Amino acid sequence: MSVLVDRFIEKARDGDNNIDNNLYTKYDVKKGLRNEDGTGVLVGLTKIADVVGYKRENNKKIDCRGELYYRGIAVSDIINKREPHQRFLFEETCFLIIFGYLPNKDELETFKAELSKRYELPKHYLESKILGFPSKNLMNKLQQEVLMLYSYDDDPDNTSPKETMYKGLNLIAKIPSIVCYAYRSKVHYFDKQSLYIHQIRPDYSIAENILYLLRDDKKFTTKEAEVLDMCLVLHADHGGGNNSTFTNIVISSTGTDIYSSFAGAIGSLKGPRHGGANLAVMDQMQKVIDCIGLDATDEQIKQIIEQILDKNFNDNSGLIYGIGHAVYTLSDPRCEILRQQCKELAKEKGREAEFNFYYRFEKAAIAAIESRKKIHVCANVDFYSGLIYDMLSIPRELYTLMFVVGRSVGWLAHNIENKLYADKIIRPAAKYVGETHEYVPLKNR
Repeated sequence: MSVLVDRFIEKARDGDNNIDNNLYTKYDVKKGLRNEDGTGVLVGLTKIADVVGYKRENNKKIDCRGELYYRGIAVSDIINKREPHQRFLFEETCFLIIFGYLPNKDELETFKAELSKRYELPKHYLESKILGFPSKNLMNKLQQEVLMLYSYDDDPDNTSPKETMYKGLNLIAKIPSIVCYAYRSKVHYFDKQSLYIHQIRPDYSIAENILYLLRDDKKFTTKEAEVLDMCLVLHADHGGGNNSTFTNIVISSTGTDIYSSFAGAIGSLKGPRHGGANLAVMDQMQKVIDCIGLDATDEQIKQIIEQILDKNFNDNSGLIYGIGHAVYTLSDPRCEILRQQCKELAKEKGREAEFNFYYRFEKAAIAAIESRKKIHVCANVDFYSGLIYDMLSIPRELYTLMFVVGRSVGWLAHNIENKLYADKIIRPAAKYVGETHEYVPLKNR
């Protein structure tokens, strides 16, 4: 079998099965559903979120400062115009994204109460499903648990918008505790650590509960909870074209249940080109710091960036992780917010030297890429999110899972929107560019 597989791979690259790259141009096929200028091919319409990184004037792409809108409201306004230290924003953002408008006080309290009463897992679920079946990979484990909740639903295949709403809210409420308990199970069984299981607090926000469940002593500061809450807000949605949301919509368009759609979206988010990018940033920055130190000069930082671009450092890919984005050009609004939050948290944690190094590296990397490629780039949301999670003592295994906690809101909203207004199976086409052959009987081969 090994010989057959090796032969297949060789032919796929260099033989009869190779697809000439020129054929993509000939048949106007968009690799990765991306246009020649890097913009995404339009695959749908939405009123949920808008990702703005450029404008079009006279059919030409013009770079501009980035902005992210949830239901027409700038996410920067949601963060910056909040009442300081008075409330958490993720639940309010959930309401906005799902229902389409900002709730009044009574609506918000009702919504928060509806979420909190769904926090609790089914009876014996924790012991039998999570603790009883630990997993080394927590993203795969979360997929399993989401699919397992199908079995606890009295009407799991009901895909009406109303039932999808209730099922989706149930998933949004339960995923945070599943994530935390799955981590506790993993480190107990595989890393031989003590097993701490705390009961989820219905009076806490989702951000507060995550810190409460993950920490042995259950303690956290207000600033820590606020920063994690903002991370969840910034990850809540990113338009209908991002890979995991699109995956969710594609699966849902077949008429299948929301558990299958969410499980598929989690699988998409697991990939390092999507949700796993902040881990790549952390690995890259750790190697850089180990090599030149936090007190490195600007020239030393510039030199190591040149080495990365020359494919002579880190993973030799030539990529600087955390710098550049598919849509944003001059700035990523999420990164700008996280940079400020990271700065404030670093001051509280006594880790200002690390933040300052990241900031200097960011500026030098942008300058180097723009000098080489003559394009505008910016740091993206992943550049600082990993450092923030590290300062919050959130284990690396959970970085991408924090993304899931936030993005599940967008998955639900787009799932319902697609049911209400498109409601057709997504079925694009692929051009066959191979040859036709006569069938040869087995005895003559």
